[in-house]
Amino acid sequence: MSEADAGTVAKVAGNLGFKDGDLIQELGYDDDVDLDLRDSIEELIGSAMFDEEDHDVVDAILMWWRQDDGDLVDALVDSLTSLDEGGVVWILTPKSGRDGYVPPAEIQEAAPTAGLHVTTTAGVSTDWAATRLVPRKRQ
Repeated sequence: MSEADAGTVAKVAGNLGFKDGDLIQELGYDDDVDLDLRDSIEELIGSAMFDEEDHDVVDAILMWWRQDDGDLVDALVDSLTSLDEGGVVWILTPKSGRDGYVPPAEIQEAAPTAGLHVTTTAGVSTDWAATRLVPRKRQ
């Protein structure tokens, strides 16, 4: 990776709102994830991300999600068990035309059922797009 590419990846990690000391749990890791993005996130937060086996309370969830990964609502509800109040969920899905592509409408439909609200979407790498979800405010 060139220095310019590395700088762009690091900037993307920062644009996701992560900062030094954040605790992030990564779900859905597989051999197709963007390793440069992962590395830049871990460098930015100053530690390794928690995996699916960890049950600590975290500031954010980073969920790699593909079309054939199962029921998105169930996965989102399960992810919330370790999310701290005020935390965010970032769903990373393959971009259109890539294997495992998830239409944005699926996320838009699943989020409210899981008690979440879609706030932003962004391209985070050549192959992955990110959607930011936050818990709905309690009345």
